[in-house]
This record gives sequence, structure tokens and C-alpha cells, in this order.
Amino acid sequence: MTFIWPTMLLSLLLIPLFVVLYLRMQQRRRQLASSFGTFGLVQESAGRSLGSRRHIPPAIFLIGLTFLLFSLARPETVVSLPRVEGTVILAFDVSGSMAADDLQPTRMEAAKAAALEFVQHQPATIQIGVVAFSDGGFTVQVPTDDREAILATINRLTPQRGTSVGQGILVSLNTLDSGDEQAPDPDPNLTPAPTPTSLPPGTYTSSAIVLLTDGENNQDPDPLAAAQAAADRGVRIYTVGIGSTAGTTINVDGFVVHTQLNEETLQQISLLTEGAYYNAGNEEELRAIYQNLDPQLVIKPEKMEITSIFAGVSIFILLIGAALSLLWFGRLP
Repeated sequence: MTFIWPTMLLSLLLIPLFVVLYLRMQQRRRQLASSFGTFGLVQESAGRSLGSRRHIPPAIFLIGLTFLLFSLARPETVVSLPRVEGTVILAFDVSGSMAADDLQPTRMEAAKAAALEFVQHQPATIQIGVVAFSDGGFTVQVPTDDREAILATINRLTPQRGTSVGQGILVSLNTLDSGDEQAPDPDPNLTPAPTPTSLPPGTYTSSAIVLLTDGENNQDPDPLAAAQAAADRGVRIYTVGIGSTAGTTINVDGFVVHTQLNEETLQQISLLTEGAYYNAGNEEELRAIYQNLDPQLVIKPEKMEITSIFAGVSIFILLIGAALSLLWFGRLP
């Protein structure tokens, strides 16, 4: 046990002084009783009827006071508490195709709405990070439990250019592994992140990647190879399809491009990693992602201040002393 204000323990030196003071008061009371008793002013039998019982309420008060003075030092102790822990990386496709409007108002806004609802449904102990990928991948928010920072990061995302789903997965793995400092908003001119160092399978059993994308891939590496790397490390990928299978046409740098949701690739990614595929256009499916994520319940030692416990015990003891004193003697000690 440790103390936040250890110097307050010196107040416990008052306890021996109170004991000495009480003993002196009792001695003086006996002397007075003896003196007045010789004149017939004190009935001796009345003194005997109280007996040692008269010392019980003051003793209880003294114990309660000891607990109260001890609590002034603000004691702390290590307590093993069960808590739900896990890390989730929200990997956002910010390629040009995410500006398509086959999901209203746009694919990007639909992805943001899905992600914002997801964040709000997670326990406070779940760490959430954000990765953005187009033709490269970038960590825009390292895993944190600061929900306001996460939501602000998501709202800042805007469509960029090409698409590399594989880079999004690899950067997400790097983010789980490294815990690097927060990076700035995605810059399409930055070089892609390197492939993460492989770790034993199952290392991140309570970690997951939520991949929000239309699944169209036109850049290396192969997204299925990246998904296999995640599977080898025990990281599940939950894919969220953004867009429609019918697709739509958009204008990219003066070119008219047809873009559509590639469900097959996303289903293969989730199957490889033992995750699941969801369609952002289906609200019932999307809600299932909150239930299927499997954070880990762990027993984690934490230092906790227990001042309130000692203060509460002291008040309870003092109340017992007061009740006995009023019951037996009709007064407080």
C-alpha cells in the first residue's frame, strides 16, 4: 500500500494523546467520585452498574477516528480488476472512387457514418485507431480511448486518388504493432508503409481491423496476400462494403470511370482472417459487427485510491459508537 499524502500519517500520533487524555479523565473522575462519595453524594452501586461497559463507546470512537485519520493520507493499493480490452483499427478507403454517390450522399460519407456509429457502440476500454489508404496507407490516429479525437479524425477524411486495399491492411498491422506517434492527415505523395514484421500467429487475438472500402483494388500489393499476413498474426478483418454492386460512373481527373462494389474480394478477405463481411447499405447487417467483435476480458492490476473505503468505514464505526453511547448513557461520549 502506498499513500498520495504520506505526511498526513503523522496525524495518527494524536491517537496515543487521546488515549492518555481519556485515561487521565477517568482517573480524575474516580478521584472525584471517591471524594464526593465520602459525603454521601454519589451512590456507589450506580458506578458499579456501569462497569467496564462505559469504556466501550469511547473505544469504538477511537477506532473510528484512527480510520479517519489514516484516510487523510489518501491510501492507494494495487487491485486486479476485470476489464474488456482490445484494439480495433478502422481502415478507411479514401480513394477517388469513394466520392461516388451510389450510396447517399457519397460512399465516403456513408463510410464515415458507419464508422461513427461503430465507435459510439464500443466499450470505453477498447482502443481504436484510424488508418486511411488510397494508393498508399497512412496512420492518421494511433489507437486511443479518446473518443473525441477518433471522431474528429474520421470527420477530416476526404477522397484522394488510387486504391490499394493491401496497403490499408498492412499499415493497419503496423499500427497494431508499433504504436508510433500520431501521423498527420494522409498525403497521397508519401511512400507506402513497409510490410510489418511477422509475429507468431494469435499475437493479437483481441485485435481486429474494420476495413471500410468499395473493394476496388488497382495498386500493389495483393489484398489477399496482405489478408493472409493478418491471418498469420491472428488479426481478424471485418470488411464493410461501401457502394452498390451495380455501381456508378464518376469523373476522375477528366476521365469518366465506372466504379462498383467488389463484394467478392471483401468476402475473401474476411474469410481468410475468420472475420465477416457486411454491407453498409444493410443497417441490420451493419449492426451485427458490434456483436461479432470479440474483445478480450482480462484481469489487469491497477493502482487505485481507496480513501473512500477507509473514510466510509470510519463513519460507520463512529455511528456505532454514538448509537451505543446514546442507548446506554443517553449522551455522546
